[in-house]
Amino acid sequence: MPTNTSTKSMKKRPAPSRGNAQAKKQRLENMDETTSEKVAGKKRSKPITSTVDYDKDSSSEDDEEAEEEDEGFEEEDLEQEQSSQAVKDPNASRESHKAQRALHEQRKAAKPHSALLSQAKQAWTLARQKNLSKGDRTKHIRALMDIVRGQVKDIVFKHDASRIIQTIVKYGSAKDREEVAKELKGKYQDLAQSKYSKFLITKLIRFCPTQRTAMIQEFQGHVRRLLLHREASRVLADTFELYANAYERSLLLRDFYGKEASLFSMTTGSEADKEHSKKGLKGLLDGAEKERRKRVMTAVKDNLVNIFNNPDKGAVSHAIVHRVLWEYLCAVNDIDDETEREKHRREMFENCQDVLAEMVHTKDGSRAVREFIAQGTAKDRKHIVKAMKPHIERMCQDDDAQLVLFTALDVIDDTKLTSKSLVADVATSASSLYTSPQGRRALIYLVQPRTRRHFTPAQIALLGETDETRSKTSKKDNKVRSDEIRKAASEPLLAWIADQGPDIVRDPGGSLVAGEIMLYAEGDKKAATESILKALAQPYPSSDPTSPHLISLSHASRLYKLLLQGGHYSKQARSIERLASFDPLEFARCFIDVVGKEIITSMALEEGAFVVAALCETVISSGEKATELKAQLSGWFDQDVRKRLSADEGDHKGRSLLIDQVVALG
Repeated sequence: MPTNTSTKSMKKRPAPSRGNAQAKKQRLENMDETTSEKVAGKKRSKPITSTVDYDKDSSSEDDEEAEEEDEGFEEEDLEQEQSSQAVKDPNASRESHKAQRALHEQRKAAKPHSALLSQAKQAWTLARQKNLSKGDRTKHIRALMDIVRGQVKDIVFKHDASRIIQTIVKYGSAKDREEVAKELKGKYQDLAQSKYSKFLITKLIRFCPTQRTAMIQEFQGHVRRLLLHREASRVLADTFELYANAYERSLLLRDFYGKEASLFSMTTGSEADKEHSKKGLKGLLDGAEKERRKRVMTAVKDNLVNIFNNPDKGAVSHAIVHRVLWEYLCAVNDIDDETEREKHRREMFENCQDVLAEMVHTKDGSRAVREFIAQGTAKDRKHIVKAMKPHIERMCQDDDAQLVLFTALDVIDDTKLTSKSLVADVATSASSLYTSPQGRRALIYLVQPRTRRHFTPAQIALLGETDETRSKTSKKDNKVRSDEIRKAASEPLLAWIADQGPDIVRDPGGSLVAGEIMLYAEGDKKAATESILKALAQPYPSSDPTSPHLISLSHASRLYKLLLQGGHYSKQARSIERLASFDPLEFARCFIDVVGKEIITSMALEEGAFVVAALCETVISSGEKATELKAQLSGWFDQDVRKRLSADEGDHKGRSLLIDQVVALG
């Protein structure tokens, strides 16, 4: 009989079925790994040690869109099974296919809430369309909400139903979101641990601020365990870093302070209690008796060590852990007994020294690592440098991580170690660093640390936090240390400019870096000077409108003027700050030799008036040392050129200034 044959045929198909189930599982895992990496519109800092490019991953905001693939998995599996069967048995009857589909429908109907899900999917397909007017979407969302109302808690842990609810939270009204959040009350912890529903709880935390505190309170007592959970860890990290306010963060941190703090420090919700709770560990320890203080500190240390002993779980890289570590170190610094203070710091350092590189990308993590560097012994600092070395380039391009690098350069007395392990790697990576603001700061710090021209007062203040400690733990004079760092960095940086000068000068940020290196670096600058001047010695004006002459670029023009002047203008002194490390007359001499008469006079008549005026001023101010150069320039600016300069004096900026300098040439 056909039916018996088809049934028998279905029983002989274990391999394709297993294969398709495995493929489905793999597709789901791959999709969830990518969609869980970041939240749309919000960018989380990533660990310096991470090899994943979070910026390019798809966001959890689009998880419901990825369901397009999931929705058809079961039907696709059926088609694949049929296709595989057709290959194995080309004479399979049509009745066999009908029996397979009937069996599939029976299995599907036997699942809990199958009718509800089927109806919800139809409404969801309409509601999630991207090109919908606000009115149409509201209508579809309202219809979808009517279908799932009262059943959200029952269906939300299914992968397809979870994305249906996500769509309601994403596009629905505040009332819809509140209703969903209230229906799920008591299940928030389970949602965070679910492979699919973790995206929903993240959206609820983001879009339902009125319910956020209640959600976080359900996590209390389980925060440390959830941080070590594969799925829930990311939920807590996003909540702490992106959405929670100061009070809500304090609720998450409380679990680290031990059971005593959780039982006896519960706030009533009043404003006064909230303000006290925001003080964190410091507020808890203020006024506490010695024994209680000891118990709390021990609990914090044990909980942190538990995190550090499980680095494979990923919690080490989260800002919530870094905040607890920084609070602990601050509490240690408040201990009166120096021996006990050093003991606590030593124990914590030994437990986390191997994972310090995973902490530098957050504000609190950076502060904690910088504290270890400032307070540590020479051996401790060497270990930290060794841990950072593989990640130097990425640290240079991160706002918080680069502060750790700068502190190491400021504090470590062994400049041979820092020159070999840190400075050399930064200078080697100059080609990729100068294109970003963070990378430029890293390069400039090697030759001119903490300059207000490139570092904000806030950044300088952060770097100054370790100065007091440095004065106690470091023996070398600060100026001597910075001079040694500058000397070690000068040769590779000057070689980089000599090799890539034209490209560097043409880039706005690169011209800033080149100016600081040329002014403050030590050593032979002849090759670097010739490199950036050869870039200027091109026919003027440029015949290619897409590639203008360097003198037409404002940032390049400022660079050449800066170097011809021999330093930056000081508003306090109202004059140019001359430097022993740079000779403007030598640069002017090379400028005349490399650029030549034709291009210099052409620039003077057009857009290069300020630069040529600076050239003349340097030659004139050098006196007898530049007698030949002065005569040479005077000959180039003959009566014909001077008449042309005076004829259209007001047409170009700097023309009057240039005329005065040309007259002074004689």
